[in-house]
Amino acid sequence: METIILAVVIAVVVLGALGGLVVGSRRRKPLPPPPPGPPDITAPEAEPHVGEEAETPREEPRRTIEEVDLPEASAPTTVEEPPVVEELPVPPIEVPEPTAGRLVRLRARLSRSQNALGKGLLTLLSREHLDEDTWEEIEDTLLTADVGVQPTQELVERLRERVRVLGTRTPEELRGLLREELLTLVGPDMDRTVKTEPATSKPGIVMVVGVNGTGKTTTTGKLARVLVADGRSVVLGAADTFRAAAADQLQTWGERVGAYTVRGPEGGDPASVAFDAVKEGKEMGADVVLIDTAGRLHTKTGLMDELGKVKRVVEKHAPLDEVLLVLDATTGQNGLVQARVFAEVVDITGIVLTKLDGTAKGGIVVAVQRELGVPVKLIGLGEGADDLAPFEPEAFVDALIGD
Repeated sequence: METIILAVVIAVVVLGALGGLVVGSRRRKPLPPPPPGPPDITAPEAEPHVGEEAETPREEPRRTIEEVDLPEASAPTTVEEPPVVEELPVPPIEVPEPTAGRLVRLRARLSRSQNALGKGLLTLLSREHLDEDTWEEIEDTLLTADVGVQPTQELVERLRERVRVLGTRTPEELRGLLREELLTLVGPDMDRTVKTEPATSKPGIVMVVGVNGTGKTTTTGKLARVLVADGRSVVLGAADTFRAAAADQLQTWGERVGAYTVRGPEGGDPASVAFDAVKEGKEMGADVVLIDTAGRLHTKTGLMDELGKVKRVVEKHAPLDEVLLVLDATTGQNGLVQARVFAEVVDITGIVLTKLDGTAKGGIVVAVQRELGVPVKLIGLGEGADDLAPFEPEAFVDALIGD
């Protein structure tokens, strides 16, 4: 029994020794060699061991503190000043062309568009036999030029009578005859002065009305130039608050000639702006206040009623001296419909015909005067700043029949 126990103990001891040898051999196994490839260039170089630097002998001689040069003082840092922004020069105020003789200067432009009417009439009147067919052609020529039915009939009747009495018809006689009759039709005796000098106190108040697209705001700006050229000081009232560009456009016109512009918020009350413009004009001692109203469609009853409100509010300061209706000469008979409706809302005192150089229907001058009973006072003959001219009947008729 003891022999068996001893054998077991010896076996356990032998097994334990063998296990230790195996584990030890596993721990002492060398690591596999690194894979072949370029050396790691990012690895830091070996740092020197402590004491290595001290062992390196110094070759430079030692210097005293007095021999060591101190660093030079750095120059003070200068703070750069921001660049000076030069203010743009204020554009000089323009000196408008004097109004005297403007229509004479623009006569050639007017003749190019209106000369067909006069030449057509002279050609017909120069026929050897003036029969009924010829007189009907003369009527058609006048109606085509928008003279109107009633004025056309009157002119033809007078021409027929004078030609019958005259007998002979030389070109010079016919031209003089036609000139006299056309001048009578246009109305040389009508007062065409733009009223800007009230009898009591300044300023004169002028309101400009019309439908969209007739050049109303531009006409207001050009009228300011006409007044400044005559030595008047002007205040502009931008009462067209429904069109955002209208106030900017009017202010630009004013700045070019030194006129002050009163404007309000977009979509604001036009009557309030007009009221403030007259108030500012009085306080500044201006000679004239020009009020540009919104372009009303004559078919919109509410907008037309608002135009009447603007007029009533302005008249709380002072009565209006002028109410100018701007009409596009190229619209023909439709312009007469507009004129009629506007005359029912505000008392029109004068007419401005724009784009007269762009139509051969100069007879609208006669027709609109006959319709409203008020004179054409200004005409627009181009897009230039000084192409608004006082209407002169003699120069206009001369342009119609040519030289």
